[in-house]
Amino acid sequence: MSDRTHQLTNAANRQEPAAAPAPLGAADTARLTDFARACKAAARAVVLYPFGHPAIAATLGRITHITAAASLPEPLKITVLPDGLLLDERAPARGDPAIAELAALLHNHLIGQMTVHSGGDVEAWRMFLLLLGRAPDSVRTDGGIARVWTTMAGRHVELREIDYAEVLRERSGGEAAVWAQVITNCLQGSAFELDEEGIRELLGIAGDGERLADLMASLEASGDSAGGIGAKTTALMRMLRGIIEVVSQNDPEQLEPVLRNMASAVGQCSPDMLLGLMGHGDDDEGQRLVQAVVSRMTDTTIARFVSRHVISESAPTDRLALAFQSLVREPDHQQRLLTLARDDVAASPLGSTEGFESVWNHVAEKLLTSYSDETFVSDAYGRELSGARTQAVEVEHVHDDPPERIAAWLSTIATTSLRALDLTLVLDLLRIEQDESHWGDLMKPVVGLLEDLLLVGDFDAAIEVIAVLVGEAAGAGAASSTRRQHAITAIDLLIAGSMMRHTTTHLATIDEAQFERVKAMCVSLGEVLVRPLAEALSVEERPRTRERMTSILLAFGSVGRRTIERLKNSQNAAVRRTAIQLMRQFGGSEALPDLAELLDDNEPQVQREAVRAILNVGTDAAYRILEQALTSGTLQSRDAIMQSIGLVRDERATPLFAYILRHVDHRGALAPVYLRAIESLGALRDPVGIAPLRDALYKGEWWAPRRTSALRRAAAAALARIGTLDAFAVLEEAAARARRGIRRAARAQLARGRRKRRELDAGGEP
Repeated sequence: MSDRTHQLTNAANRQEPAAAPAPLGAADTARLTDFARACKAAARAVVLYPFGHPAIAATLGRITHITAAASLPEPLKITVLPDGLLLDERAPARGDPAIAELAALLHNHLIGQMTVHSGGDVEAWRMFLLLLGRAPDSVRTDGGIARVWTTMAGRHVELREIDYAEVLRERSGGEAAVWAQVITNCLQGSAFELDEEGIRELLGIAGDGERLADLMASLEASGDSAGGIGAKTTALMRMLRGIIEVVSQNDPEQLEPVLRNMASAVGQCSPDMLLGLMGHGDDDEGQRLVQAVVSRMTDTTIARFVSRHVISESAPTDRLALAFQSLVREPDHQQRLLTLARDDVAASPLGSTEGFESVWNHVAEKLLTSYSDETFVSDAYGRELSGARTQAVEVEHVHDDPPERIAAWLSTIATTSLRALDLTLVLDLLRIEQDESHWGDLMKPVVGLLEDLLLVGDFDAAIEVIAVLVGEAAGAGAASSTRRQHAITAIDLLIAGSMMRHTTTHLATIDEAQFERVKAMCVSLGEVLVRPLAEALSVEERPRTRERMTSILLAFGSVGRRTIERLKNSQNAAVRRTAIQLMRQFGGSEALPDLAELLDDNEPQVQREAVRAILNVGTDAAYRILEQALTSGTLQSRDAIMQSIGLVRDERATPLFAYILRHVDHRGALAPVYLRAIESLGALRDPVGIAPLRDALYKGEWWAPRRTSALRRAAAAALARIGTLDAFAVLEEAAARARRGIRRAARAQLARGRRKRRELDAGGEP
């Protein structure tokens, strides 16, 4: 082999250490960098734009100028490495992304060396760059890039391809050499050419499941640079056939263990690789081999195949689902394997994250849902489309487009733009679709779209879609009963799903105008929303969110009345207070039994709200409930109720205290309640309390002088505290004509009142 071949060997394998030559000088580094930038930009332009586009003229003009005779006095001799370029076997002094990108592009075509001569015109460079833009596997099918370029009469560029088979054959034996040679042969489509040592190494690899899995993984990774998923699948099929052939000829007894190892190794491939393999059997022999391998995949292997890709999120869920359903056909079997996969995922770090169950349920639903894109996308195109993410161009790293154009392109794929297009499409379909069965098929994606919109808080868009469903459910226009039922079912599915959870997440942060629109949206869905709304309210802890949910519930009117039973039994005291607020809003005597139950609540604030609600009813029936609570309750509950009543400092409490003075016995266990009612009437200073206080002043028994004296003093003091002319008239009458004990209590308050008036007249402090 020539010295040049040895140099290519070292460049390709980069194993033998050698003294690194000095890096290029500044001028040569700039020349190589400028060429790489111009070549990479022009290669992209000729592929993306039609001929005659200004971008093509600009980029090709640049590279033509760089390689003109005046700018390039001598040829550029460039050695291609997988991740860089050498000029005259010397590396550039400073790295540049364009050099690495051009190196990767050339290396994908197995170009080991490129010599650029001066004088290439625009058309010559366009032909060369169009050839570089072709898929590497298609170029290799035509005989390789060097041969194709020669047939095109290319003169300004000389290419030299790397013969990996020759390079690897010169390397010493061992697993690494066999490994690399097998991968290279599979990618290039040639048969295995192994010596006895290589065959022994390959048999050892095939007999070890882990090593075989690593070999297949290396093949899949290498295939990314050799033509995408189609080339990788073809290469993997060649590998399986080659290994089976070697094992059958040299150690046939190991055929069954090797097939089991293959099944385990295939289970570690990507979903696209697996799908491509299962659909790759072009002949009977290939189909039998694939079936033999797949049939030996155990439940554990398939479950780990699913869990590994769920944890790493390395594949689209739809492709994973398609692969899973291709491997497992029976629904019951699918359920069992998903249970095993869930255990694996739960044991990973993903299992300890918040919302794991929700994420897994979503994935499991996808995996169990039959889906096929065969109607829209061919198998080959589907595989290439899934692998496109590995070849995507980062447009923000390309410098040949003006910033405003890049910004305009990026804006078209922004999340808001895509969501707006999605919404427009759905609304148009709902409007123009006339076939009832097809319109019904739209309901599932419509519900999914609504859940996504509510999740991100895009209520304006959600309101538009819900308005269509509500209109159809109400029979608007000429909607048929079938179409109406589809809309009703969609609304039920939306409400039974995650609607309330997503909506309540945003209630605390949206402004008042948007909240009013959300409230109107909820009410438009009808009373079917009342129950889930009440259930969400019963466990809500955030005050502002709870307040707004209560407002929505009140907007349903009397329909929300039936939810009170659920709310008043909540473990959350704040929710029980919300139930009382609803009772106060709905009003009426119907709420009294529920309010009576809450008088015995162990939370003082709940008791206070219940007392206020009963006072708001303001009927004798309401007052009897309080009287019964005071009569039958414990001393502690009576004190709590009276404290709650005493905190009501307005005229609503006057009728209750008057009721107590007329109907509650001033003797016995309720004597303190009676006495506190007298004091509270005086504190309210409501003239309505004068009559019941007069009756209390004249009550008493001669055999209980202390109690009677305390009662009369309290009544007289309350009348004096009211301080109106009518109140003092009652005291003056009692002081002049009543019995001695009553006169004494009345005169004491009259004397105190006169003294206070004299102090006020004198301008002093009372």
